[in-house]
Amino acid sequence: MMTGCKPGLPIRWESVKILRNPEAVDMTRLTMAIEQIQGARTYTLRLLDTVSPDEWYVSPIECVTHVAWQVGHLAMAEYRLCLERIRGKRPEDAELIPADYLARFGRGSNPDPDVSEETTPEQILEVLERVHAQVMLELPHLSEAELDQPPVTPHDLFKTKLGSLQWASHHEMLHAGQIGLLRRLLGQAPIS
Repeated sequence: MMTGCKPGLPIRWESVKILRNPEAVDMTRLTMAIEQIQGARTYTLRLLDTVSPDEWYVSPIECVTHVAWQVGHLAMAEYRLCLERIRGKRPEDAELIPADYLARFGRGSNPDPDVSEETTPEQILEVLERVHAQVMLELPHLSEAELDQPPVTPHDLFKTKLGSLQWASHHEMLHAGQIGLLRRLLGQAPIS
């Protein structure tokens, strides 16, 4: 007999929901990856809706980061994980994301405490939205066979393009958690 978390407690299978959409059990790996990416972004935007633009560059004493860096990092990471590693760099990508975002918001970069003309909260959000829109435009055209191919640029955490897409949603939720912590350190109540 299968049991729940507590020893001896039976699982009530009728109450277990595998996905938000019970009919989605037959969804493809690609569709599931896209839904996970979109779900993570929806949650991130829900958090960002509660942070005023004047708080984006505030680093509480307890932190070494701020909301602006987190959001710029998410834009850069989604570009690299969902576009660059899937189909390679393209000249038109310069219209999606500024060339300096990799250095400014990449792994190992230090959050700049000063707002520049290129990195106002509004401009960072525009880049985040442009990259995400392009990802949502391109991903549905991938074939199942492409998902099993190695990414254009290798990564230590995954070996396939599907792995890159899966990591994109996990990575975003990790940084959404940091945005959530920053909110709390800025004195905001938990999101219900």
